[in-house]
Amino acid sequence: MILVNGVKTGMLDALDRGLAYGDGIFRTLLLRDGRAVAWARQYAKIVADCGRLDLPVPAQAALEADLACIAADTRDCVVKIIVTRGSGVRGYAVAADLIESRTIAISSPMPIYPRDHVEHGIVARVCDLRLARQPALAGVKHLNRLENVLARREWNDAQIAEGILLDAANKVIGGTMSNLFMVRGNTLLTPDLSACGICGVTRERILAAGSRLDLKTEIGEFELKDLYSADAVMLCNSVIGVWQIRTLANRNWQPHSYVRMIRTLLEQDFD
Repeated sequence: MILVNGVKTGMLDALDRGLAYGDGIFRTLLLRDGRAVAWARQYAKIVADCGRLDLPVPAQAALEADLACIAADTRDCVVKIIVTRGSGVRGYAVAADLIESRTIAISSPMPIYPRDHVEHGIVARVCDLRLARQPALAGVKHLNRLENVLARREWNDAQIAEGILLDAANKVIGGTMSNLFMVRGNTLLTPDLSACGICGVTRERILAAGSRLDLKTEIGEFELKDLYSADAVMLCNSVIGVWQIRTLANRNWQPHSYVRMIRTLLEQDFD
């Protein structure tokens, strides 16, 4: 199902600024039994990201109506919510009359991943592409995702589930579609995303869950050597949940108890 401003349609104005300039943001979430997982956090991210781009914020009630419409059709699915600045004439300048955003809600079937990804972990690679550092956009899930597209095109080996991205300073940022955590002792470490990268909702949930599991959390700058020396490395997003890396280059890890605990906690907690 596709809803544009609450209306079922697959049509979009060709002058939409999201299409022309990537002038917008998006969020991807799960509907489970008709309920949006971590919806309060997802909407808070929409509000925050719209604020960063000075986009008009869509009303929460309007987005919840979209989710209800999708849930009435499909109780379990993936939903992508896109917010653009709407349609405008050619040129980067924003017209004064563009005071309302355009919302697009798209439902997709739940992806089917190999059980091995959860039970034994995944194989990952380090991407050649380096992310540009742009603090003005750092953390925002904006529509300009060409870096991720190019990075994902670096491999077609079905055995490799994800690629690790570094920035121009060779600092670890995350995966092409995921945030990254390391386990070191009883501490969860995750990269600082103040220069580039996306602050995902699942990343936020894991940071919040750390204290519930008596784990310390630390946000900082890390290099590949820190990854290889970690007790465990895991990747996360709202669709895949949590995957532990089993193999990266010549480094191999066994399944780690903290990763299982975090995965279980997130699966049991819809908020």
